[in-house]
Amino acid sequence: MAGTRSSDTRVGTVSDGAPGDAEFGFELVTCRWAERAWPPDPDRDTDAVPVVARQLGTQKRRWDTVIVEADPAGLSARAAFGERTLDSDLLHVVRHAPAEWAWYRDTLPDPGYPWRYVRAAVHRAADRGVVETRRAGNRIEIRQVAPYPDWVRRIVAVENKPDLSASAARRLGDQLEHDVTTALADEVWVATAATGETVEPALLEDLPVEAGVLVMAFDGDGPEARVAWHPSALDPSADTSLSAAEKATTRLELAERAYGSGWRSYVETMRPDCRWFELRSASGAFVPWCAAMECHQTAGACAGDCPEFQPEPPAWRTRGWPIEGGPGKGIQRLLARRRRRVRDPEE
Repeated sequence: MAGTRSSDTRVGTVSDGAPGDAEFGFELVTCRWAERAWPPDPDRDTDAVPVVARQLGTQKRRWDTVIVEADPAGLSARAAFGERTLDSDLLHVVRHAPAEWAWYRDTLPDPGYPWRYVRAAVHRAADRGVVETRRAGNRIEIRQVAPYPDWVRRIVAVENKPDLSASAARRLGDQLEHDVTTALADEVWVATAATGETVEPALLEDLPVEAGVLVMAFDGDGPEARVAWHPSALDPSADTSLSAAEKATTRLELAERAYGSGWRSYVETMRPDCRWFELRSASGAFVPWCAAMECHQTAGACAGDCPEFQPEPPAWRTRGWPIEGGPGKGIQRLLARRRRRVRDPEE
């Protein structure tokens, strides 16, 4: 029940379905909608599984929401390498590990940096169980645990702007122009809240015509998304700052980070161990709620220096809850289970 602060539950509902005015809550609801209903175009027939993450990008650009359209069979095969992200060094080892035993320097491409770093990555990969290793004299031989699958079909980037004011639109226009030019994603979108106007304000702003516009209207069960403007497919050859191979590698690294983190990872940077931290169901997503502030707090506000922070009472951790934690740990397990179900579409 909403507002309950006992050891029984800290998961409730809100009546209005909307996640408040903060962009953070809007972002979480958009991510949940994408997980359930992507793609927004009903005429586009696809069996791709959407793997949704938030706040991902490169050193030059970070997106609010990233949707990786995954091949179902490839996504299931990716599970052989565990739930955690494979970073660039691990991908270098895993993708080129041979089916039969071989000295790692004979089978891995020249990385362009000292081999001692590759050797360290081989040891990390073995510790993670994503390759097998053995010693042959002074040499370390490696063998794949499974072929690394081609699981990524497309990458879609979404900027969430519930209230697209004139100043926000100007900043967003520059960001989207960068996205269109670099074409790291296959499509870029803007998601904004419905205003009820005959023509949505987002369509009147000076945004690139290549960017699609999603209008989100909220109700108690989940948002209803309407395509106000269809995006154009971006041309990956338009940007010459990266080679085709570099762009493909960057895209795969982004997809791996999306696979490892998902959009529910926000709880890892917040304080679910606070007695005031709750989850409330808003438009089909679980959105954090601060019972002390009586609002949907942002990730930045829910930090260790919050003046309202209070640890869970010790009794909460022993009254009907596993000995390793109380309601906060339960919230973390709940979100982790939902993240795993997305990684494994057959679960």
